[in-house]
Amino acid sequence: MPFYNTIVQSTESTVVAEYIPDSRAAAGYQSEAQLERDFITLLGAQGYEYLKIHSEAALIVNLRRQLEKLNDHVFSDTEWEQFFSDCIAGANEGILEKTRKIQADHVQLLHRDDGSTKNIYLIDKKNIHNNRLQVINQYEESGGTHDTRYDVTILVNGLPLVHVELKRRGVAIREAFNQIKRYQRDSFWAASGLYEYVQIFVISNGTHTKYYSNTTRSNHIKESGERRRGKKTSNSFEFTSYWADGNNKAIADLVDFTKTFFAKHTILNILTRYCVFTAESLLLVMRPYQIAATERILNRIEVSTNYKKMGSVAAGGYIWHTTGSGKTLTSFKTAQLASALSYIDKVLFVVDRKDLDYQTMKEYDRFEKGAANGNTSTRILQRQLENPDACIIITTIQKLDVFIRKNKAHEVFKKHIVIIFDECHRSQFGDMHAAIAKEFKDYHLFGFTGTPIFAANAGSGGKSALQTTQQAFGDKLHTYTIVDAINDGNVLPFRIDYINTVRQKDDTADKDVSAIDTERALAAPERVSEIVGYILKHFDQKTKRSSFYTLEGQHVAGFNSIFAVSSIPMAMKYYKEFKKQLAASGRKMTVATIFSYSANEDDPEDALTDEGFDTEALDETSRDFLDAAIADYNTDFSTAFDTSSDKFQNYYKDLSLRVKNREVDLLIVVNMFLTGFDATTLNTLWVDKNLRMHGLIQAFSRTNRILNSVKTYGNIICFRNLREETDEAIALFGDKEAGGVVLLKNYDAYYNGYDENGKHYPGYTELINELKHRFPLVQGIIGEQEQKDFISLFSAILRLKNILTAFDAFAGNEILPDRDMQDYQSIYIDLWREIRPGKSEKENINDDIVFEIELIRQVEINIDYILMLVAKYHDSNCEDKDILVTIDKAVNSSIQLRSKKELIENFIRTVNASTEVDADWQKFVLEQKETDLSTIITEEKLKPGETRKFIDNAFRDGALKTTGTDIDKIMPPVSRFGGSVRAAKKQGVVERLMHFFEKYFGLV
Repeated sequence: MPFYNTIVQSTESTVVAEYIPDSRAAAGYQSEAQLERDFITLLGAQGYEYLKIHSEAALIVNLRRQLEKLNDHVFSDTEWEQFFSDCIAGANEGILEKTRKIQADHVQLLHRDDGSTKNIYLIDKKNIHNNRLQVINQYEESGGTHDTRYDVTILVNGLPLVHVELKRRGVAIREAFNQIKRYQRDSFWAASGLYEYVQIFVISNGTHTKYYSNTTRSNHIKESGERRRGKKTSNSFEFTSYWADGNNKAIADLVDFTKTFFAKHTILNILTRYCVFTAESLLLVMRPYQIAATERILNRIEVSTNYKKMGSVAAGGYIWHTTGSGKTLTSFKTAQLASALSYIDKVLFVVDRKDLDYQTMKEYDRFEKGAANGNTSTRILQRQLENPDACIIITTIQKLDVFIRKNKAHEVFKKHIVIIFDECHRSQFGDMHAAIAKEFKDYHLFGFTGTPIFAANAGSGGKSALQTTQQAFGDKLHTYTIVDAINDGNVLPFRIDYINTVRQKDDTADKDVSAIDTERALAAPERVSEIVGYILKHFDQKTKRSSFYTLEGQHVAGFNSIFAVSSIPMAMKYYKEFKKQLAASGRKMTVATIFSYSANEDDPEDALTDEGFDTEALDETSRDFLDAAIADYNTDFSTAFDTSSDKFQNYYKDLSLRVKNREVDLLIVVNMFLTGFDATTLNTLWVDKNLRMHGLIQAFSRTNRILNSVKTYGNIICFRNLREETDEAIALFGDKEAGGVVLLKNYDAYYNGYDENGKHYPGYTELINELKHRFPLVQGIIGEQEQKDFISLFSAILRLKNILTAFDAFAGNEILPDRDMQDYQSIYIDLWREIRPGKSEKENINDDIVFEIELIRQVEINIDYILMLVAKYHDSNCEDKDILVTIDKAVNSSIQLRSKKELIENFIRTVNASTEVDADWQKFVLEQKETDLSTIITEEKLKPGETRKFIDNAFRDGALKTTGTDIDKIMPPVSRFGGSVRAAKKQGVVERLMHFFEKYFGLV
């Protein structure tokens, strides 16, 4: 049988190289129904079979017929019933189990009537065009919580694998996302649960079209529940993607999207090859630029092999994908597909530093457990290279270099090898790179980088033939710049402050100087003290410590930061000064530092030299200091690290994890952590260091990973004047006009408004004036249109205020008094509770508005503030009624505290001259909590022991589990045959426990 692999051998790329839309004359008004009809017609023209299926019975009949065709087998009725119930519609299987079935276990075992067995394919992944594509619309599901009717579904071999939700033009695309959320909650699980097989969702309003995976939607449901319980997590809508061509031009219109994304070879390739179901049960659907890069590497391997170009730069190339765009996923899929090619013996994934080796191994393990083999020594590397079953090997360039020097003429050098370099920057252009290229014979060399070395930023040292990325790796195969990523919403833009730190006197007056390149002046103790004071004063503001969200199951506040300094002596000075000022103020803040020896620390050509883990070469003073700093860390976290070789590497790994988990507030570094380190919780980089070109972009990019709607930019605070260097770097790695995309505007633009491309963008002052004029607090907001306008206006104010709070100049210029802002916020929350998605009676008002609830939560009043006001009320002998008004307004303006309002009011009634507010509050809450829980247990006839354990676990985990078997264990005996009675009883219990949880969570 001939070798068949569509990716390599087909002339049709999954991502079209360049898409030019057909010119279409604007027509009249297009209803949602017409949009749906036009979409189905276009799919039919592309070879999809249209079926009039509106019920599950018809869907199952068609599924049986399609699987019979695919597998060339006719099921008997007995075989089909057994196969359907056991292998397709298992009673205990949900979204994750069904996703695993499509992505990993797509061959199921049929037990035939004659006692034999047969493999039944749900989808053919080797010969993708054996799969049959059908389209249905207006499918009805009446077995769920509510009767629902779905827009358009794509069937693959009879299984619903792609679902499309449409809204008419002019309606916000987010509403289609919300609609799918409601389907998941109300009906996808109903009857046989076949709609839980959907792998990819497409949402469109005709003008804009996006796609995303089923677990993005599933996670959104979970996160929405967490947000209702006072927590915040990432907003999954931010992780939906546009489709694009090979030049990264978004294909947003539904007609163009259908012609490309829904081309049969494209959608089948995406479903069968370009999805990754991770070890954490997340389905990742690759973005178009990731797919394009993967296919161009595979194509280069195929073509260069056919033309016997192995062992030369013509057999390789490099991928320029900006930092934060998901290079690890792209490299993983590339390595996975390349290793599956029949003529490739091994794929080596080569990283430059031990920390990246560890990090990449963890990432690869996340994508697929055991897919890659990491190694901790050259000896293990040798074993893996000699093991025919080790297909993908991760190693550092240093270990590979040692292996080459010690194993001349090894058999592996004759093998057909693909070598992929992660972050192929200048350190790989030297002798080690040359040694690899010399010893391996039949190799393909590929590099991934977010910051290529061009002639403009190449150094003057090293080998003249290996000065640029192209010289070392060959042609540029695909590009996705920081401008592309920001436009697509895959990374955040930067906001930069330049802080004057040195003043120089002349004969007449003081002259401001942003930075003087004199190390003596820059290292002056007065300057160090002033900078530390500034950071401590503005730390909570810059890292948004008033914002709360959920991270790894923990309730955390705000973000964290890295402080990049110029040298080890400066790192020592700053660490000492932070400890000194923190001790003097009594403030609790976790500050850590890490550095190691670097031979080229002061190299002016490369601002970010590569630090390894060599602490032996540090001078005695630096090493003793580092040991002392690590001892502080050990005290903070009950660890036992030091600067000895293995323990220092473990210190790095532990520190890396704690920074990612936001357990470290500020990390002082010289070069470490400024490249190759990703933490979504980092939002701020403090800089007292000369940076330029690729080093600058790399360092800045530590801050711009997407997390949630509060984190809208990467915050850069420069204590040196890097304005020219920043402009130069952005122009090189974006384009000459990139500054307007990559950098946020200045304070005045957001506060007073600005004009751009013939359009006026109103500022904060304009919006506040409109709010006071159109919606004065003395009058109500009457009518749906007025309510919609108020929501849109106040949402815009919240978004602008979120940006402005990071500017020092905003303090004291908020315009609205706090009490007025709380009143407006109360009205906003009232409307959200009344018409939020799921409230069918007013759902139409929510078609084209977005509530910024995450931004509301970051300015919420907490219980400590309320207790402080109660204490003031107590101190006034319970006579200052104005304090009670303040408390009422504060509670009403908080989503979290509204559920506790009755509790707070009842406590205030108990306050008298003998009350000790804090102690008595805790006692009051515990007594009320026990009373309320006992009442629920008694009235609902719940099992007392199991219920208390269930509630204790909820408060421990920060979430009330309303699905699964835990809730069933606390229920009273109810006949399982009275399904509707039992469901109603369970729903009532869940609602009471949820109300109880929201009332007491965060208080006990």
